[in-house]
Amino acid sequence: MSVSPRDPLLLAIDNGTQSVRALLFDLRGELVVKAQVALDAYRSPQPGWHEHDVDAYWQALCQACRQLWTQPGAERARLAGVAVTAQRGTVVNLDREGRPLRPAITWLDQRRTEEVPPIGALWRTAFRVAGVAGTMRHLVGEAEINWIRAHQPEVWEATDKFLLLSGYLNWRLGGRFIDSSGSQVAYIPFDYRRRRWAGPRAWQWQALAVKPSMLPELAPPGARLGSITAKAAFDTGIPEGLPLLAAAADKACEVIGAGCCAPHVACLSYGTTATINITSQRYIEAVRFVPPYPSALPDAYSIEQQVYRGYWMVNWFKEQFGHHEQSRALLEDVAPEHLFDELASSVPPGSMGLMLQPYWTPGIRLPGREAKGAIVGFGDVHTRAHVYRAILEGLAYALREGKERIERRGGVRITELRVSGGGSQSDAAMQLTADIFGLPTARPHVCETSGLGAAIDAAVGLGLYPDFASAVAGMTRVGKVFEPISGNRAVYERLYKDVYLRMYRRLRPMYRDIARITGYPRGA
Repeated sequence: MSVSPRDPLLLAIDNGTQSVRALLFDLRGELVVKAQVALDAYRSPQPGWHEHDVDAYWQALCQACRQLWTQPGAERARLAGVAVTAQRGTVVNLDREGRPLRPAITWLDQRRTEEVPPIGALWRTAFRVAGVAGTMRHLVGEAEINWIRAHQPEVWEATDKFLLLSGYLNWRLGGRFIDSSGSQVAYIPFDYRRRRWAGPRAWQWQALAVKPSMLPELAPPGARLGSITAKAAFDTGIPEGLPLLAAAADKACEVIGAGCCAPHVACLSYGTTATINITSQRYIEAVRFVPPYPSALPDAYSIEQQVYRGYWMVNWFKEQFGHHEQSRALLEDVAPEHLFDELASSVPPGSMGLMLQPYWTPGIRLPGREAKGAIVGFGDVHTRAHVYRAILEGLAYALREGKERIERRGGVRITELRVSGGGSQSDAAMQLTADIFGLPTARPHVCETSGLGAAIDAAVGLGLYPDFASAVAGMTRVGKVFEPISGNRAVYERLYKDVYLRMYRRLRPMYRDIARITGYPRGA
């Protein structure tokens, strides 16, 4: 498709963990203009708690949009529509007037409660027979709405609407309590197989202290949610009456923004949470009783395996041990990422025997709740550089394990990789990923793949493309491709099969002993 300078533009708003971005895309998927506003620091009233001021999300969105209009190329007259994609699992309680009752509990939060609603005997028996009774007890204790009812009953009583962050932003923009079915990833009564609210007899209504009236209406990706209200237009500068379209959660949008719409093409997301996803028309549980998430395509699923703290570990390393590179970057006027790439590239594949298991945060089933991170193989030859490369390699090993689990359950062999997220801008990370997986690994043509996925949903919803297949084909393509290096691949193959795959099983009993002795992680 050729694009004229007067062709429509699509506004994608991407509310991530660290910032809010306002992004203008054309119909070829080119990023025309971008504005980014950092979010204020998250509050942790107690260890493991992560909360954020609800209105601050909206104010950052407004500021990003207002900045956008000051830049060359941001022509509001060409805007055809807007779509929101946001971090998953962050929840907001509103009263009858639409006012926040408490700070948002973010997806990073680790609080839990033992005071949970009772589940009927029939469901308890079914879970026990299926061997997941303990998992279900843990999930119910993790649910934010259950914690709120147990510990802040006055907030629960006053809650008129219980929304995900995407639903809150769509309400502020369009004035209706309606959200995309593609954004529903949280401890909520959602039927992941049918991509709608659970039926009235479903166990979720017993296990979660949420009422149907608290939840928004759902619409599939690409559907029209409404129009920009006069108040939202005043706050953001987005034209009043502009169509507001349903997108999906940030990871789901990343997948289609990277062009991964066939099950043999996997999307690796090197973001705060590192994930591997494929798009499937079939409902597949890569781990039994853990459902796939809704895709940014209305009739598909996103089959996902994740490393919860993922590329957060890279930032952790930079903050704790990367001061030298940060200072050099300022003195030499270069991007710090360039110097960290040099650090990783100074170490041979395999990090001279240093192996990292990236379970910095416990899992639910794989890994289990007892899991902890581990680095083994230290010797006097190892430096910061070896630790840094071992982090990158450990994340890639864990995601390769997820790939093989998806292949076994789904019956489709993955033959291509696309990598998105901030970590995809590292050539060292891209090359070692290609080497560890033994597959060609491509970087999408833009790094803002979440926003691009939202723009694709908007383009189809507005009829600017006839269907999702043509929109993805027209708006995505690959950039640089990294091919496996045979010598590196051979080293990684042996380390992965002979060492990495055995680490968790052998360390698991010790993790349980650590939890028993120290009380951390709780509930292990």
